Amino acid sequence: MDVPLNAPASADATSRAYRRTIWLIAGGVCLFAAGEAALALHLGSRQLLKDALDWGYDVAIYALAAFVFGRGARAEQASALAIAAILAAAAVHTLYDLADKISNPRPIEPFVIGFSAISAAAIGYVILLSLIRFRRDENPLVRATWVSTRNAVIATTVFAGATWATRTASVRWPEYALDVFGAALLIQGACAIVLAAMRDRRTSGL
Repeated sequence: MDVPLNAPASADATSRAYRRTIWLIAGGVCLFAAGEAALALHLGSRQLLKDALDWGYDVAIYALAAFVFGRGARAEQASALAIAAILAAAAVHTLYDLADKISNPRPIEPFVIGFSAISAAAIGYVILLSLIRFRRDENPLVRATWVSTRNAVIATTVFAGATWATRTASVRWPEYALDVFGAALLIQGACAIVLAAMRDRRTSGL
């Protein structure tokens, strides 16, 4: 049974659980990204380094949520909008990287492709399971982290199932289609968070 973070009987305990969970997620993702970056530098893999740096968006989202949560409705609404902006920036970055891949095709690295796809999917599901108890909360910041996580899991599930095959294929258009799909999902998430935050602002009178 889901218990909203603003439920009178357990608000404090659930709020502490959410904040602790978000900090653990931010720290865990940061540690993984650092390890992946170190591996990329050791292997001399530009693609693996790019994948490691992409985790920076997730670290920024979860660290922002952990830092701001509980500091007032106005700050939480503003932070939800900031998360939407981070997702939009990630979408633009994805499309920019797509344009670079089209103009400068990269060598196929099966190990890197498989490692990135499987690790992203696995971490995404761990985060999803960690946050699933908070998914029905109406707090705009909690909702923003849930939408971000849910969409990331959708994207990484598709990528894990298709990326290895498309990136090792003789044609590159399926890989490009996956990048477009990922960017569209990021934009959809950003729009959903903005609309929800605006609706929350109207109903709360802030």
